[in-house]
Amino acid sequence: MNGGISIHCVDVANGRVAVGLGVSVHRLGGGELIAQGAVNAQGLFEHPALMSEAITAGGYDVHFAVGDFYRKLRGTPGTAIAPSAFLELVPYHFHIVDATKHTHLPFKFTPWGFSLFRGGA
Repeated sequence: MNGGISIHCVDVANGRVAVGLGVSVHRLGGGELIAQGAVNAQGLFEHPALMSEAITAGGYDVHFAVGDFYRKLRGTPGTAIAPSAFLELVPYHFHIVDATKHTHLPFKFTPWGFSLFRGGA
């Protein structure tokens, strides 16, 4: 059985989940696109491929469209944004050794920095 990948995204500059943040997941070594879309109202990037047999042992590359996310927030009252994009596209390369185990990726970010690690979901 496949453990899959879950991705949870939080805009810590504004203290809320990152609804609408663009995310794409690719296989390393060829760039095959596995999943692409936006973070939902619960802060999760959910795509059927991430919990399917498409997730096997091997390398992956996740891209987070942080610059686009904050540009869309411009003009929203009470929202912290960078005057110009500092972070644009944040890539994260990782490997799955045992595809039967679940991989959880919490992504916490601001316009100026981020934290991304393997969580314990």
